[in-house]
Amino acid sequence: MRSPRLVQHTHKCLCCTQADRVGVKGETVRAKEIYSQPGYLFRRMHQVSTAAFSAVETEKPLTPVQFAALLTIRDNPGIDATRLASAIRFDRTTIGHVIGRLEIKGLIIRNEGSLDKRTKLLRITAEGSMLLDSVGPRVGEIAEIILAPLKESERVELMRMLTLLDAAANQDVVDGEA
Repeated sequence: MRSPRLVQHTHKCLCCTQADRVGVKGETVRAKEIYSQPGYLFRRMHQVSTAAFSAVETEKPLTPVQFAALLTIRDNPGIDATRLASAIRFDRTTIGHVIGRLEIKGLIIRNEGSLDKRTKLLRITAEGSMLLDSVGPRVGEIAEIILAPLKESERVELMRMLTLLDAAANQDVVDGEA
């Protein structure tokens, strides 16, 4: 199998003044170059954000996806799995596992839909609400841990760019491209 080729790109690093080479047309990417690839950097930042979230002590361990699902279920009582997956931009297959874990922890309950018995409607439990009440106020701490290395202006710019990327990805989903 042939190695994929990259089109030549350069970008100005936001954290310094160096231009980083992302790839040169006709050259195969080398191992040391992977560290400047967007996919690698997003994966690393996902690790950082997950670790920051995990640092928040809770009675029942909660992942960032479980937290997002629990918030969405609380704010949309009776939501079904398909709509939950769409709301938190998660795949429908894996959302079943997330829902199952939340149910096992006693944080949500599933009830059959009144019109379609195959549909399971989700509701938060009192225990789930109490957990959100304890974690919710700490979301700012988590963001602070993640963004700590950046100056305020860099934080604003990073959030602006991430929001643009998220909107573009959402549009791809709406257009049926993703």
